[in-house]
Amino acid sequence: MAGERRNRDEELRQQVIRQAKRMKQAEHDRRTLLAQTIYIGTLGLVFVLPVVAGAYLGRWIDELADGYSTRWTLSLIFLGVVVGGVNVYLLIRE
Repeated sequence: MAGERRNRDEELRQQVIRQAKRMKQAEHDRRTLLAQTIYIGTLGLVFVLPVVAGAYLGRWIDELADGYSTRWTLSLIFLGVVVGGVNVYLLIRE
């Protein structure tokens, strides 16, 4: 009976030690406000840059065409939105 009690006490002790280690690790891994701000900023850039690049490239191609045209500009903006959305999805999934 005493041996059984010692085994339970030892199991409880080991469990408490494991939980304490997990809590210390969680505290260590917690993101700071600065890290979260940088992450959100990165998400924004990853989304906005393809849209802006598509707009500028489309505008340049449309200026090369004769007459008034916005076909390339609108098409490449839409493509930039799709590419930006995929980039954000892949970054969040990591």
